[in-house]
Amino acid sequence: MASLCRIPLPYRRDSSSYFAAVKHLPLPVYLDSAADHSDRGRWDIICAEPEEVISSKTIDYSDKDTLSIRIASTLKRIDRDYIDSPTLPFSGGAIGYLSYEFGEELQLGLSPNAQIPTFHIAIYPWFVLVDHHQQRCELIAQPSLSQVRLTELSALLTPIDAPPSARKFRLTSPFVSSLKKDDYTKAFNKVKAYIDAGDCYQVNLTREFTASYQGDPWQAYLQLRAAAAAPFSAYMDFGDSQFLSLSPERLLAAQERQLQTQPIKGTAARSDDPQEDSALATKLQNSAKNRAENIMIVDLLRNDFSKSCQAETVVTEALCELQSFRTVHHLVSTVTGTLRDERSEFSALLDCFPGGSITGAPKHRAMEIISEIEPHRRSLYCGSIFYLGPNGKMDSNIAIRSFVCKQQKITGWAGGGIVADSVLNEEFIETETKISKLLEALADLGLKPITDSDYAKKP
Repeated sequence: MASLCRIPLPYRRDSSSYFAAVKHLPLPVYLDSAADHSDRGRWDIICAEPEEVISSKTIDYSDKDTLSIRIASTLKRIDRDYIDSPTLPFSGGAIGYLSYEFGEELQLGLSPNAQIPTFHIAIYPWFVLVDHHQQRCELIAQPSLSQVRLTELSALLTPIDAPPSARKFRLTSPFVSSLKKDDYTKAFNKVKAYIDAGDCYQVNLTREFTASYQGDPWQAYLQLRAAAAAPFSAYMDFGDSQFLSLSPERLLAAQERQLQTQPIKGTAARSDDPQEDSALATKLQNSAKNRAENIMIVDLLRNDFSKSCQAETVVTEALCELQSFRTVHHLVSTVTGTLRDERSEFSALLDCFPGGSITGAPKHRAMEIISEIEPHRRSLYCGSIFYLGPNGKMDSNIAIRSFVCKQQKITGWAGGGIVADSVLNEEFIETETKISKLLEALADLGLKPITDSDYAKKP
């Protein structure tokens, strides 16, 4: 019986050098737990050269069912032709993304006006897997990969101290926000008016930040990674565009028909002073407003789970748990459930997409309001990057703390949930808390991150 091909490689806690060795190959992907900068990470997945690609560029679909059928046929081929290992989180298979605009198509029926494909799924027969708990690294391939190619890849990955990129990244203009303070105030007041009128309970309002750059976005990712490591980070290169995600948030994980989602609602800045940092964390934990926001989104996600899961199995395992990351503290909850027999893992992902923590409640109406009020497109931001292998093993992030590089422009976003008792200045500051460290890290590679007085002077 055929088995996975597994070739040991030297373990490196910083696995970015493995990605650098293969990033010149077609459609390289780095699913990065950022273990070199964080003790939360375990698995890193590095791959390139997919054997099949499906995206909104290649599929003409009009509704969710059509898309599900097309993707389901591809995923069935993975289950049929790909070998799974029970001890691995991924054995080869699908890696891709769903953009926020894809969610607008599904939920609102809106026609996309996006610079990137609204979804992209590629099937990878080989990958490098780094296990930081076991301090083990392997090149793993499905039996269908030729021995010749496996030998070539092994040789490519052996000199893992890859030379640095000759195309150094640098900003060539300051970041400019789509919603400076005056415009943000108008948008905030519109959201509050909808909430006061009873249209919704919460709306996630975001700001876009854009600058020009020159050089290799991979260098920007390494700089961001060092500043804001997060367990659901990713770098994806599509040739004409690159995605840089430093996400701390899981959207949906699946294994053996068990689902888990971990929404984040509630954010506080970190401090270098231990006492002040502890005080900031305690204040967040005791914030009635932030806890109420988190619980509201937990209720929304429990409803999303009810579309795919056996009702009696949907459980809130943790509520408003404090988790501390490199630049911020967050409140994180955990909801689990068991899939019904007729539902698939990918259909469950679509049922939860886009994630409630970055839309609001109720989801459909919140998304309508976002579409009306925000002057920019969200693109990858608030979408999801995911993998899905044989036997339905899946994990996915919510692509917050994320940037898109395209046509020498780098664009990032930051947002926060607006509720009835939200305070304008506090919400504006929260958006800057979430993105300021990232913009400052990029500024170290070029110009200052942003020059308008709203950013220089905290409200």
